[in-house]
Amino acid sequence: MTAPGATVPVVRFTIGGVDRDAPSEEALRGLGRPYTVVYDGACKVCTRIARALNKLDTKHVLEVTPSQAPGVRARFPWIPDRAYAESVQLIGPGGQTWQGARAVEEIIRVLPRVGWAALVFKIPFARPLAERFYRWFARNRYRLGCGEHCQYRELRLEWGEEKG
Repeated sequence: MTAPGATVPVVRFTIGGVDRDAPSEEALRGLGRPYTVVYDGACKVCTRIARALNKLDTKHVLEVTPSQAPGVRARFPWIPDRAYAESVQLIGPGGQTWQGARAVEEIIRVLPRVGWAALVFKIPFARPLAERFYRWFARNRYRLGCGEHCQYRELRLEWGEEKG
């Protein structure tokens, strides 16, 4: 048995000179769109929002993919695993990354026909209120009427500055 905190050697296999565990060039490239939205594919509400984003994205600027899809973590190694459970991730040109309400703001900004709605975030106190609402949503997303199975799944997220 391995002691807690001990490292375990990893064996990587190659078949015909090809490392099967390495992310493919295609996976790293994605769909070739400037922005990638990574959402919780286990959440029915998030999945519905993702479908709506695909419909709104008439200029194909967003690649919308669940965090559970193969290769996502390999494509974005700077994003910690926990971040995918905590909030939506938006990765832009050059690897710039937004999360939570700030990601939602940026998604709205880059979408055709609805980009003007991002002006709401220019109102004083709009960003902190949006972040507070987003955190509430993230903590409760499995209880928001997305199906009978969701009420049984408890999500425990701890935000640094909030208690309870």
